[in-house]
Amino acid sequence: MGVVLLPGFMLDAGMWDELAPLLAPLGPVHHGDLFQDGTLPAMAARVLAGAPDRFVLVGFSMGGFVAREVARMAPGRVRALVLVATSARGDSAAQQARRQAVAGRPADQAFRGMSRAAIARGLHPGRAGDAALVDRLRAMGDRLGAEVFLRQTLLPRPPFDDRLGEIACPTLVVAAAQDALRSVEEAREIADGIPGARLVVIEGSGHMIPVEAPAALARLILDLASQAETWAIQSSRL
Repeated sequence: MGVVLLPGFMLDAGMWDELAPLLAPLGPVHHGDLFQDGTLPAMAARVLAGAPDRFVLVGFSMGGFVAREVARMAPGRVRALVLVATSARGDSAAQQARRQAVAGRPADQAFRGMSRAAIARGLHPGRAGDAALVDRLRAMGDRLGAEVFLRQTLLPRPPFDDRLGEIACPTLVVAAAQDALRSVEEAREIADGIPGARLVVIEGSGHMIPVEAPAALARLILDLASQAETWAIQSSRL
């Protein structure tokens, strides 16, 4: 079957280093390419072009926005959907203005990557001072570079709350109790909007759940995949 992993803003496949080996029972791991396109539908189409026929889909943060599009566009291919530390809300006018301001910096101003302070805000308070972890996450943004930073910064993020009901596959929504970037309430809105979705809140983690709590997240993903497989077998017998 396989699993497709979609990273967050200015993060690459390295963010899944701890989690991916734990998902081996699901089959080959595929990393979705969110680096070449400027809209969510275009990103979703590229993910689908590189994905297996049937797969478990895991979207983290910005990747969760793309994962919703994938599940909506190809419901027959997504066997189970996991949305991690993400939201169905669109950008506010203030958020859009901030993104435009960041993207509008002079072209000759060198790209300096994500600031360590910004990265630390995405971690549990107990790990915000972990310099090695902060540097590791920052290095991913450095590898992706200025063009991807601009593309992802300007990515339109329209609200999706009125379309959640279009997602028909078994869905798990995962939030972190100590996430300073995405609230548990945002996760609850997603779970309430997707028929049959389940919400799990992980304690002791900040926004970076796949890095901070990989074992707990892997267990949840494997459990959902098993339940989805049972559901698919039962449905085929009806």
